[in-house]
Amino acid sequence: MLGKLYVCATPIGNLKDITLRCLETLKEVDLIASEDTRHTIKLLNHYEIKTPLESYHEHNKDAKGKKLINLLLDGKNIALVSDAGMPGICDPGEDLIKLCYENNIEVTVLPGATASITALILSGIKTRSYCFEGFLPSNKKAKKEVIQRLKDDTRTYILYEAPHHLLQTLEEIYEQIGNRNISIVKELTKKYENVFKTNLLDAIQYFKNNDPKGEYVLVIEGADENEVLNRQQEEIANISIKEHLEQYLSMGMDIKEAMKKVAKDRGISKRDVYNEVKIKDN
Repeated sequence: MLGKLYVCATPIGNLKDITLRCLETLKEVDLIASEDTRHTIKLLNHYEIKTPLESYHEHNKDAKGKKLINLLLDGKNIALVSDAGMPGICDPGEDLIKLCYENNIEVTVLPGATASITALILSGIKTRSYCFEGFLPSNKKAKKEVIQRLKDDTRTYILYEAPHHLLQTLEEIYEQIGNRNISIVKELTKKYENVFKTNLLDAIQYFKNNDPKGEYVLVIEGADENEVLNRQQEEIANISIKEHLEQYLSMGMDIKEAMKKVAKDRGISKRDVYNEVKIKDN
């Protein structure tokens, strides 16, 4: 029989934030694949768990991934844990999960603590619709593209950031999307858990005078729907129907879908779009 991969959520701060099922699983599996064995051993020692550990992280995931898959193919059951929270989110756990599916190995998730959702609920910002971006790209161009994409997104968005990049990231976000409400969350579930509810401009000023410490979750208010709509209408008014159509075609839409979108954006019929483009082409 093939083994099974158990994706186990571990505490993000408070060691009590772990499920009974997770503790039982960590004791019963043949091996625990850990992002940082030095970190995980503290958790295991606290709960007197003696299961063997194997490192699995970003820098060894190719070689260790193959080794873990072979063990699973041999019938060994493996628990996958990250430093904190749910494996597979902003860590190489997603690569191991993918490898399991490619090899027809069963995967199950043991739910538990997750920094992004915990911070979102704690933020006091709208939770009905949100997007998670994790850590922004280190490449300047790619980072700018991601932030720009969020500019007109009306959903609340969640980011992770390290202390040494926090101020720069806040400045770049402010420059591209303007001033928004933000909750800056750190030390989740720990004694000094803190939620800094402010706006981007005031946050920038604060961190210019106070050195950031610890890992941060940024929960940022989405764009105002009416403001986005008004801006889009202004942009539409300054381009021709043909230019508008070409924008959608450049995104990979087929002609019928693009014409339908243009008609909806401009409050006209598809026939009007067709006639305008036909006239221009002639």
